Amino acid sequence: MTRDIQFVLNGKDVAITCDPLKRLLDVLRDDFGLFGTKEACGEGECGACSVLKDSKIITTCMVPMGSVQGCEIMTIEGLRETARGKCIIEAFADGGAVQCGFCIPGMVVAAESLLASNPDPSEEDIRLGISGNLCRCTGYDLIVESIRLAAKRGKGLW
Repeated sequence: MTRDIQFVLNGKDVAITCDPLKRLLDVLRDDFGLFGTKEACGEGECGACSVLKDSKIITTCMVPMGSVQGCEIMTIEGLRETARGKCIIEAFADGGAVQCGFCIPGMVVAAESLLASNPDPSEEDIRLGISGNLCRCTGYDLIVESIRLAAKRGKGLW
């Protein structure tokens, strides 16, 4: 069974006909060619597939397409085109938070979600804000510092 599903993707109205149980992750990658959203665990535990759904962070490997009807989805590709996204990405680069890079799209999305609700987070707030995202390279300290740097540089953006 397929269904027409309409939603906003990175600021643009889109529609797709698909099985409403198909994962959002697969639609983003296979149908829209948005490869910044990664698949790692496939169980919603690692955060590599994180995007924003109506400004809230979600793991797309656990989200069926039927649940995005009428919603706004923002991926790393859309976020990087915004002033806020650019601020976070530049802070990650300048702060040395990027090593292999696999987790970075999800971490940037998590940082946006955190800073949108708490523009001046403490270290504890930041660690909690990225707790759904795993990184196997940096040990998190450089990521935390980079989010703190983004918050400082981006005063007034959030």
